[in-house]
Amino acid sequence: MAKRFPARVVQAVDEAKILGIRAGTGEHRIIGIWAVVVEDRVFVRSWGSREDGWYRTFLEEPRGIMQVGERHVRVRAVPAKSERLKAAVSAAYREKFNTPGSKKFVDGFERSKRRRDTTTELVPR
Repeated sequence: MAKRFPARVVQAVDEAKILGIRAGTGEHRIIGIWAVVVEDRVFVRSWGSREDGWYRTFLEEPRGIMQVGERHVRVRAVPAKSERLKAAVSAAYREKFNTPGSKKFVDGFERSKRRRDTTTELVPR
């Protein structure tokens, strides 16, 4: 079984609208992305898949950092394979990001197979 984050970290991610992330071990800056919690696990999705973006970087080098508040936590990125889990992540995005301005992005995360397939679990390392 994969390692899990402490409950206080999971709760902080769940309560935060933006999660800071740095993919890989290079000198990249931390960027803000949306994250959700499903089954006490942390998941993220990529809107785009640019060659120099965080998602593609994690595919090549799965180590990185997530920033929750002022805390930096070392993470490893694990692609989600389960369709059941991807559906649960879609539902979590819809529930957490429920403003009119978020709707277009939540719909895009759910309806686009390419975006759904970027579902990534962040686990501690």
